[in-house]
Amino acid sequence: MNPSIKLLLLLVIALEISFTMIISLNVALVILAIIYLGLHGTKLKTLAWLLVVPLLPAIGLWSTQYINGSGDKALMAWVLFTRIYAFVFTGATFTLTTNILQLADALEQNWHLPSKFAYGVLAAYNLVPKIQHEVKIIRAAGLMRGQQLSFWSPQLYFKAILVSINWSQNLAQAMASHGFVEDAPRTHYRHSALHARDWVILGLGIIGLQIGVFVIPWH
Repeated sequence: MNPSIKLLLLLVIALEISFTMIISLNVALVILAIIYLGLHGTKLKTLAWLLVVPLLPAIGLWSTQYINGSGDKALMAWVLFTRIYAFVFTGATFTLTTNILQLADALEQNWHLPSKFAYGVLAAYNLVPKIQHEVKIIRAAGLMRGQQLSFWSPQLYFKAILVSINWSQNLAQAMASHGFVEDAPRTHYRHSALHARDWVILGLGIIGLQIGVFVIPWH
């Protein structure tokens, strides 16, 4: 499935469930997402993390609504609780099964996203491991000078930002030296095509969601 179509479908789902109060629909989306992730070979450990990590904010929303809410407190509390998990698991179907390079190609070629933005996001994504490594170096250098740079230390992040700015300038110069010109016509080594089946899947997904919202008598 084309990554841009998958992203569009998930955005529609996220937008619609944000305005619905159907607990069973949220649970059904979570179950479908788990099945989809399982078919794509997602590890059980990853699925377990997806269940555990959102638990604290979900409990926080549930308790806040149940204690301080108005109207049907229990209904809204469980709606918010299950909605958190619906967002997390439907989002995971995208983040865990989509190649960032294919997504950038699809957004640029199929949806005409500016090349400088597409490649900029791709460059930032690929720089994340280097930034993590640089943070470790900065912390080690601080320890050598007797400075303990904790996780929340502003000095740590200020230095990391300065290094990132330097990298961004070097990257921009490298792209320019390799012939990248903004807003110029471009050819592509990798081609991302929209097929009829992508539109069919998008249409069936949206129709299925509308049936789930307006037709099926959830309880």
